[in-house]
Amino acid sequence: MKKLVVMAALTAAAMSANVQAFDVAAKYQQTCNACHAMAVAGAPKSFDKAAWEPRLAKGMDALVASVTNGLNAMPPRGLCMDCTAEQYKELITYMSTPK
Repeated sequence: MKKLVVMAALTAAAMSANVQAFDVAAKYQQTCNACHAMAVAGAPKSFDKAAWEPRLAKGMDALVASVTNGLNAMPPRGLCMDCTAEQYKELITYMSTPK
């Protein structure tokens, strides 16, 4: 029984070590910055409240759908092929908040 408990604890520890927190600022620099920093091809400029207001008015679900499916010059999934819908929400919130 002790061995089973020890094995379960080791397994849980190993699994939790593989889960890393999402670093929204780093992911933005890695993926979104290329177009949004300079508002390339109609992308709303990062941290520009006025640029984001009409988009945010559509609702977060619509914005996530736009990222997932692509919109205008933005390809499907933007440049973040491994992002989840929740991570896209975090990235959108990050970019749409004035600094």
